[in-house]
Amino acid sequence: MTSAGPKPPTAFSEFAAAHPEVAAAYDKLGEATRAAGPLTARETALVKMAISIGARMEGATRAHARKASHAGIERAALDQVAVLACPTIGFPNMIAAYGWIRDALEK
Repeated sequence: MTSAGPKPPTAFSEFAAAHPEVAAAYDKLGEATRAAGPLTARETALVKMAISIGARMEGATRAHARKASHAGIERAALDQVAVLACPTIGFPNMIAAYGWIRDALEK
């Protein structure tokens, strides 16, 4: 697992310790997908958070918000990703994602 970025959740750290080969393979998959096209690191971080929001994956949304913030992406951009989801996933789902992002960045 790469050391860049915020500290991973305890569950992931425990999983990686118990299954290091799987965690390493997952890390390599992430590296390969990031290298698969022309998107910048900033664009990739925003897209990954947007996908998490659209899939209603709270943990992933929180994790991608923390990673994006750690990479220097401003809070306003992260909030806008949530707001942009409104017409597609609906206002209540957008508000939930907006809250996940805010909670993740306040810790």
